[in-house]
Formats: sequence, structure tokens, C-alpha cells
Amino acid sequence: METSTLDLAAYMSGSIRNIMAKAYRNVLSNPREAKFAYRMQRLFDKSEKRRRQARETEGLEVPPFLISSISTICNLHCKGCYARSNGIARDGEADEKTSLTPHQWRDIFTEAAALGINFALLAGGEPMMRRDILEQVTEVKDMIFPIFTNGTLIGPSYLEFLRKHLNMVPVISIEGTAIGTDERRGQGVFRRAMQSMEMLKGEDLFFGTSITVTTENMEQVTAREFIAQLRNYGCKIVFFIEYVPTEPDTEHLAFTDEHVARMEKVLEERRADYDDVIFLSFPGDEKALGGCLASGRGFFHIGPDGAAEPCPFSPFSDSNVTELGVRGALQSPLFRKIRAARALGWEHTGGCTLFEHREEIEQMTL
Repeated sequence: METSTLDLAAYMSGSIRNIMAKAYRNVLSNPREAKFAYRMQRLFDKSEKRRRQARETEGLEVPPFLISSISTICNLHCKGCYARSNGIARDGEADEKTSLTPHQWRDIFTEAAALGINFALLAGGEPMMRRDILEQVTEVKDMIFPIFTNGTLIGPSYLEFLRKHLNMVPVISIEGTAIGTDERRGQGVFRRAMQSMEMLKGEDLFFGTSITVTTENMEQVTAREFIAQLRNYGCKIVFFIEYVPTEPDTEHLAFTDEHVARMEKVLEERRADYDDVIFLSFPGDEKALGGCLASGRGFFHIGPDGAAEPCPFSPFSDSNVTELGVRGALQSPLFRKIRAARALGWEHTGGCTLFEHREEIEQMTL
């Protein structure tokens, strides 16, 4: 049975309330963090009402999340990096012709917050290489900005920045163990990421980690011993990102339905084991939600140039938020075509539904 739009909205709103309630409990020992978490809980209640009002009065579905690739540059060369393979990330200086200005990003997130969007996940490239953008978006106080970072740039200056702006939440990406991380990201990257976690813990800051999970490392990165290690480092939230087979001959690393079911079962166990850690998976069990959450159902992606895309793994667009705004982008013909074609319910072998059906999505832009 497919989940209705109303059921999906209720599910997403309930999930956000649960996340914020747990985050609040996790930081009660830190008065400053607890005060911030309590304020965001109250604010997100208002955001939920805004989204419901837009749905009931305008027929506009406003998702609670955005994913935004704010940086076109990165200081690492990770094997199989999707951002480099599709041209988002590169070496050197940011390309001003294909990158939005810090003020443009601030304006985008200001509108998003007013619509009721709660979270803007900042990606790249390496977002911490764009301190100028991060400084501007801190002016948007009514959103939380998880910063998906390799963790190598966190030092005294960034620690001061994060202490000052509690809505900027670093999420450090690793591949599991030191061997797995260094093999993909470069020698010494795991050690540097762990040092960053230690520094963040020393400042009593809320932070998380992101792990690309495959058929080969799933058991290892979800093991109690591994989660206990992350918890001891001070990690409060763990994102499990299911592998998308962007490289040839890596399809065997992507989840099957059996792996998805196993992952959900293990996560339920870990949530019971560690009630002071938040566990999230992406894309998770799409079938329970009537298909994936891209194209504005639960989120959409904004490229470095402002292109409104269904998903980071589906880089096709027919609209730009600098021209239409976030509201206009949510009503883009491409997003409507995807939903009308029921593309979000397509069968797939694992990872991202739209990535597997990229040829069909590209045709929808014509």
C-alpha cells in the first residue's frame, strides 16, 4: 500500500520532532546547546504549520529538507567521488561563472526558512573551503545547516566559528575504519578526521558523521563496537548513506531489497542500544514512503549554480532558484513530470532510484 502525501507529510514532520527532541535530551548537560535546541524545537513547530498551510491553501508541497552543493572545490581526491565525476568538484579556485555568491545563498536559505524548510544540508566539493558562504548563511537563524565535510579543515578558527553559530553542525565523512577511509580518501585522512572529532568533543559541540555504506562494509560500520567508538569520540548523529554505483563494475556494492531490510533491522537495534545517538539512513526504505523523497517530496538539490535538481545523483534541471526562487523551483515542470510519471516508485537495484533511471529523467527535461 502506497503512502499518501498527507501520510508522508505527517511522517516527515513527526521524524523531525523526534530528531529535535532527542537532540535536546542529548545536550541537556550543556546549557548553551540545550537552550538552542529548545528554541529550534519551538521554531520547527511553526515551520510544520507553514508547510501544512501551503499544502492546504495553495496545493504547494514544501519539503523539510534541502541539499545544497555550495562549493565547487575540494582539497581531497576521493576514489569514486560523484561530485568530481559529474563536474561539481575540482581543484583550484571557485569558478565565479558557475557558482552563486554568498549573498545569493543567504537569500535562498532566507526564503526557504520562510516557507517552512528546516534543514539545508551543505555539500560540495568541500563546503568548509567556502568560509565566505558559510559566514553569510549564518545570518539565517531559523534553519539548521549540517555541513558535510571531510573534517581536514577543522582547527581553532573553525572551532570558534562553530561555537558562535550553533546552527552550523559539522558532519564528518569517513568510510568506516582507518584502512577503508585512507584507501578511498588518502593516507592520514582518517586520523585527521578523528582529531577533528576530538576537538569538537573538547568544545562540547554537537556534531555527527556520515558513512557511505555498501554491501561489503555494512556489517562492520553498523557493529556495536564501531558505533561505540564513534560515541566515545562524541558523535551525536550518524548518517548512513547507501552507496550509489556511479563507477562501472561496482553495482555489487549497492544495496538489494534484502540489504535494505537488514539495514533497517540493525538500525532499530542500534537505536535501542544507544539512545543518545541519532541514526539516519539515506535513502532508506523508499517503498514504505511510496518511493524516494527527491523532487521536492522530502527534499531537492540545489547545484552550485542554483540549478534546482531532483537529487544530487540526478543532476538534471529545468529551473534555477536565482530566477524562480525556492517556491517556483518546487513547482518546476521537471519535478511535476517526475511525480506524474510515478518515477519516484520505479524499481531499482539499490542506492538512488533516479540515478538508475537517469536516461528517462534527462528526457523529461527536453
